[in-house]
Amino acid sequence: MNVLGIETSCDECAAGVVADGTRILSNVVATQIPIHAVYDGVVPEIASRTHTEWICRVVTEALAQADLSPAQIDGVAATAHPGMLGSLLVGLSFAKGFAWSRGLPFIAVDHILAHLYASRLAPSEENPPEYPFLGLLVSGGHSIICRVDDFDSLTILGTTIDDAVGEAFDKVSKHYGFGYPGGAAIDALAQRGDPEAFAFPKPNLYKGAHRYDFSYSGLKTAVINQLEQFRKKQNTGPEDLAAAFQKTAVEILLRGLFRAAEDTKLSVIVCGGGVAANSYLRSRLADQPALRCIFPGLDLCGDNAAMVAGLGYQYLVRGERSPLNVPAFPRVRAFKRRYP
Repeated sequence: MNVLGIETSCDECAAGVVADGTRILSNVVATQIPIHAVYDGVVPEIASRTHTEWICRVVTEALAQADLSPAQIDGVAATAHPGMLGSLLVGLSFAKGFAWSRGLPFIAVDHILAHLYASRLAPSEENPPEYPFLGLLVSGGHSIICRVDDFDSLTILGTTIDDAVGEAFDKVSKHYGFGYPGGAAIDALAQRGDPEAFAFPKPNLYKGAHRYDFSYSGLKTAVINQLEQFRKKQNTGPEDLAAAFQKTAVEILLRGLFRAAEDTKLSVIVCGGGVAANSYLRSRLADQPALRCIFPGLDLCGDNAAMVAGLGYQYLVRGERSPLNVPAFPRVRAFKRRYP
């Protein structure tokens, strides 16, 4: 079964075709980074309008790269939530129209579940993990530790009480002018820096059920407004600041993740989301001999349509369909927690 996937939850206009839920035939991602770089962040109105201009060409290119005609597509999947509402509506509406015009089955999927599915796409992982496993979803909008029992079944164990880790990267990068997107800019700078040049604080979450949760507001405040209080080395440069911030941000994630692995006795961790491309995160998890840590390919960490198509296939072969009046939702409950 050839499934066409469409993803427009934020600023990436993407379309791709996946065969039988694992084999990528095409994965076209038209990035809007140059458009939004001047603002050091995504402008929702510009993003949605740009999706409207690009979506037809992107889908056409995805079909061409897959060497398929519309008649050879067996089903259509699109992201319906979470994301920026205006952007979501463009991809979702186009997918509905494509499916309706061809008489094809249509399924609306969850962006979070799609990211956790990305590692199952060949050739990312030749031996996909058996369920259950721990999922680590880290991006500009979400920071989540979860137990994954099936492709569409997860239990949130830990999440952020304020900002997502990717958002923290972006805001620190914007403040210091490191570049956009912030995650990639800081990661590149950090390669030449000393992560011990600053000793930034980690949050102490201990009230209620927060054993696996994260907080990044305090780290952002320390890096942006209280820098001198945490300096451990003189004559530091931007590379040192980037390295120390990156290390602390990742260690906050890993503290909750390692607790979850210990408590659940699950030794397989599947990562997804834009921050899953971070080199420090990957190296730290690679150094854990007791854990099997699976990452998607770098081209599948950010928003893409192959993961949407792959996940959509699983629903379609199970016989599920979405009505053509299914709405888009900008948020999904349980992906952010209050404290205490």
